[in-house]
Amino acid sequence: MAPRYGTIDFEYAGHLANCPPAEDGPVLMVNYMKYRERASYRDGSDGGRSGKEADDEYAPTEVLADIGAVVAFFGDVVDDAASTGWDRIGIVQYATRRSFIEMQSRQDFREKHRHKEAGMDHTIVFGVPPHLVTGSAPGRTSRVVFDLVRADTPTASPATGQVAGPVEGTIMGDGRVWTELRVTWLGADDPLPALDDVADRERVVVTPSIDRLATLVATAQQGV
Repeated sequence: MAPRYGTIDFEYAGHLANCPPAEDGPVLMVNYMKYRERASYRDGSDGGRSGKEADDEYAPTEVLADIGAVVAFFGDVVDDAASTGWDRIGIVQYATRRSFIEMQSRQDFREKHRHKEAGMDHTIVFGVPPHLVTGSAPGRTSRVVFDLVRADTPTASPATGQVAGPVEGTIMGDGRVWTELRVTWLGADDPLPALDDVADRERVVVTPSIDRLATLVATAQQGV
């Protein structure tokens, strides 16, 4: 049954499902999330939950642990003036692309997923290979800026406290094609990164509650 909160890119789904084992490997699946004001289950009820509370109920941590996936990042939007209408960012690193697709057919995942479907208004979910991410970051700070962009040329050299990686595909979204994700770690008083000239951008400023992203990226860069 197709989800109600985005359009699946079946070409990229096929790439994830059929990636040859010799070419497969870890992938960061990044999720930009916007919630319904009230949850909307398929039976017509709200389950007594807001959209955000329904997504909190979803939280498939046991399933992820069972397949060897790691929650790389999780946090709520804190700067509505700078952000572009999103509520939360979540990133999971899967051991392989295939494991992400295979998870979708697990009964325990499907039982939890109904809460995500009820809570989510719309989302963008895309893959970034961690070993192709460039730059380095200090790890946990008070604010993290995510810039999902469509640019003619990739970031030449990430700034201090910034990483950038190519978007290999968008498994769910609104039909837009993205080329790069830039992540910048900031202190409480640091200014936001300058807005360069790109064709399209979705910026989100987040306070992290889980942030293992810099460590995972550094490990991938070292080929460990």
